[in-house]
Amino acid sequence: MPSESAVTSKAVPAQEVTATTAADKPPNRFRQALPQYAAVSPFFILFAIFGAFPVLFSIWISFHSWDGIGNMTWVGLEQYNYLLSDATFWKTIGNTLIIWVLSTVPMLLLALVIANALHNATRFRTFYRIAYFIPNVTSVVAITLVFGSIFSNNFGLLNAFLQSIGLGQVEWLTQPWGIKIAIATIITWRWVGYNAIIYLAGLQAISADVYEAAKVDGASSRQTFWRITVPMMRPVILFTAVTSTIGGLQIFTESRVLFGDTNNIGGPGDAGLTIVSYLYQSAFINNQFGYGAAIGWALFVLIVLFSIINWRLIGGNDDERLTRRAARRVERRIAAQNAKRAAAQSAAAKETADVR
Repeated sequence: MPSESAVTSKAVPAQEVTATTAADKPPNRFRQALPQYAAVSPFFILFAIFGAFPVLFSIWISFHSWDGIGNMTWVGLEQYNYLLSDATFWKTIGNTLIIWVLSTVPMLLLALVIANALHNATRFRTFYRIAYFIPNVTSVVAITLVFGSIFSNNFGLLNAFLQSIGLGQVEWLTQPWGIKIAIATIITWRWVGYNAIIYLAGLQAISADVYEAAKVDGASSRQTFWRITVPMMRPVILFTAVTSTIGGLQIFTESRVLFGDTNNIGGPGDAGLTIVSYLYQSAFINNQFGYGAAIGWALFVLIVLFSIINWRLIGGNDDERLTRRAARRVERRIAAQNAKRAAAQSAAAKETADVR
């Protein structure tokens, strides 16, 4: 005779057992998140096609000799070996660095002064902000054409002004230093307003209590600017310095439009030939795509190197960063204590009111 438990187990239907097992299984997380993956997939597909693939392909062709149409020929590191011994490439590095220094240093200093003036302005603030930002949204081609007429050797406004005050004529677009100054001026005029708006946002983030404390201590305007404003703006200055480095080392359009000669895109004596201009000349004029890719990766290394230098010079040392973090922790702790104290006082006042 079968036991009672055996009879009970035989009485459970097979379909019910299967349904219970399926319900106990954990849900398939990938299938649940499939709609979300499908929603964000267009970005990753476009990034893979137009972002990741060109980068990886440029690495591949930098080890080949390729004219853009025919078969690729594997050459290994020969493109990079030739790059290190190419006098024109080193000349483009010199041109780029000189133009970068001539444009970036005055641009950031002028932007900081303008931002400070806008921060203290009492009237027409919005008008000044728009006016300083307009050059950044203006076409760089149009800007370059206008400045090309200003720096023109024979009929330029700048030479006319110099002659009106008794100075001699300068061949801005013929002499090496004149070409570099003209390109640096275009870059400065275009980006100074953009950096001033960023600095203004940083200035507005500084608490007014700090300036009031400095005024109580008797600090002058100059001391307040150099000892309070500039140190507290250091992260913003670092950001603008790094972005200016990245943009300044990729100068192309200004010199390309200023001279407009396909056979001599760097101007007389290649004085305006930058690294990106040389990349363009090698790849798209001389059809040396492998060498152009090698120049592009050398430029990438140069940008990383100067960004690290800027970060080390402007970002401060490790002790200063630790001190700032400790100061922020202390400020958060004091704020929490003040909030707790205010809440306690509010609760006590409420109890007193209820008793009365």
